[in-house]
Amino acid sequence: MSDPTNICLSCGLCCDGTLIGFVQLESEELSQVRKLMEIEQTGENGMFFLPCNELGCNGCNIYSQRPKACRNFECRVLKSVEKKELTFDKATEVIDIVKQKKIAIEKQVATLQIELQSKSFHFKMLELKKLFRKDKSELFLSESHQELKLKLSELEKLLSKSFGVSF
Repeated sequence: MSDPTNICLSCGLCCDGTLIGFVQLESEELSQVRKLMEIEQTGENGMFFLPCNELGCNGCNIYSQRPKACRNFECRVLKSVEKKELTFDKATEVIDIVKQKKIAIEKQVATLQIELQSKSFHFKMLELKKLFRKDKSELFLSESHQELKLKLSELEKLLSKSFGVSF
């Protein structure tokens, strides 16, 4: 179970839209990927937004046929496990902390009835950051909004430090 590949299969933070918001496809893989899922055409290339529709409760439903960008993506947690800088158990602990923080943020957004347009958690967090930048005065933010802003900042620091990504 401690194989680095199992980190990816049990994590899914890239596929569920936490770490990244979309996957860019290369022109030569468009026809194959189009057979597996809906994609957006972007000139000669294509893309799809996350969360990926092929992410199921047991991981990626198309793992053996996943797009090149998905195969090539390696977060800092995975690289650290591969280099034996991080144990499998510590890596799963970090992943669990991110998932807990994500759930807490989503609950607070729902409680505060903040309307966000994006489906991807990554893009939702960008929307929140933009909303907080609009209201630069901390005095006008409720205690709950300030708490959400703090949670967002803590998650962003954790994602940057542990996974090498930010929003």
